[in-house]
Amino acid sequence: MIHLTAGSANELFTAACTAVLDQGRIVKPRGMATTEVIGAHLTLTQPRRRLVSLPPARVLNAAFAAAEATWILSGSDGGWIYTYNQRMAQYADDGVLRGAYGPRMRAWRPGHDQLDHVRRTLLEDPDSRRALIQLYDPDRDIPHHSDVPCTLGYRFYLRDGRLEMHTTMRSQDLWLGFCYDIFTATVLHELMSHWIGAELGHYHHHVDSLHLYDSRLSAARALPDQPTPSRLMDPLTVGWEEFDPLLDSITSGNTPDGAWGDFAHVMRSYRVWKNGDRTDARRMVADPDGVLSEGLAGWYAQLSGRAA
Repeated sequence: MIHLTAGSANELFTAACTAVLDQGRIVKPRGMATTEVIGAHLTLTQPRRRLVSLPPARVLNAAFAAAEATWILSGSDGGWIYTYNQRMAQYADDGVLRGAYGPRMRAWRPGHDQLDHVRRTLLEDPDSRRALIQLYDPDRDIPHHSDVPCTLGYRFYLRDGRLEMHTTMRSQDLWLGFCYDIFTATVLHELMSHWIGAELGHYHHHVDSLHLYDSRLSAARALPDQPTPSRLMDPLTVGWEEFDPLLDSITSGNTPDGAWGDFAHVMRSYRVWKNGDRTDARRMVADPDGVLSEGLAGWYAQLSGRAA
């Protein structure tokens, strides 16, 4: 069991990789060798420092981070997400990711929006222990399909004016999954704290099997001993009634004002990149103000280095 606390995603990710390398044991589920720690509690004290960016060892596709957060929070399971991460399609059945979090969060059944349930619960009873979002569903997930959620659910606790969020995962690929999962989860955390008028508290990430695949061990060992803290993202403020229209606007290709504009900007730039106009895509993030634009510029630099 490991307990780690850090102020930023860069620091938490690096500390978790070090802990798994030092304390992990080799296991081979489905024949794939991993170094695994059973039981991890990772605490991020500044959830707005959410983007992992540790070049050259670990650089994220910031456009996918923005797109996945938008995709999940809007309740979508649409195939448009494959534009940002084509590898996700290999887990789809008939083109659909059956384990997609969004529909389970926003429409478990018709009229059952768990996101709104948490918001209403905490507004009506600030001390509630029932503010939770369930993602794993035996009715859907025990029948065989390719995509089974790694995240079991989210819980929220409002104490002393601060909203704490807890995520529980049955399994976490530390190198690939953690960096994107913590991004989306802390966006959700920040939004909920705004909707209920609370201070943003600590984010808690609980994982049963935290692991690194063998192919990632050398890269994990190359991480810096003292990583630069992740940059602080601008506040993601939007009212509840305006939230879904905002996400619809972003997925339609519009660019809103403020921090959400950085989401739309990197998603548009990456679509340009995928369409083959690499020069224009780079130009769009060449002088980045936003954390995501800076991250995507680093991703393009890494892709260009691989091609070379």
